[in-house]
Amino acid sequence: MPTIQFDGPKMSREQKMDLVASFTETACRVTGIAKEAFVVYIRENEPENVGVGGELLTERRTREKSS
Repeated sequence: MPTIQFDGPKMSREQKMDLVASFTETACRVTGIAKEAFVVYIRENEPENVGVGGELLTERRTREKSS
């Protein structure tokens, strides 16, 4: 059973539904595997739990907004 994992920001239910449908459709088209075989895992992450370029994403966003 092929799996797709996505780590990203908080999303609405509608966004998650669109993401799952889009990922599944694309993977099905590219691999030729039936869409019913795919499992999609979505993990939502708070910005304070993500580091980019050696700093927390919350700090980076704050710095960019003040620039």
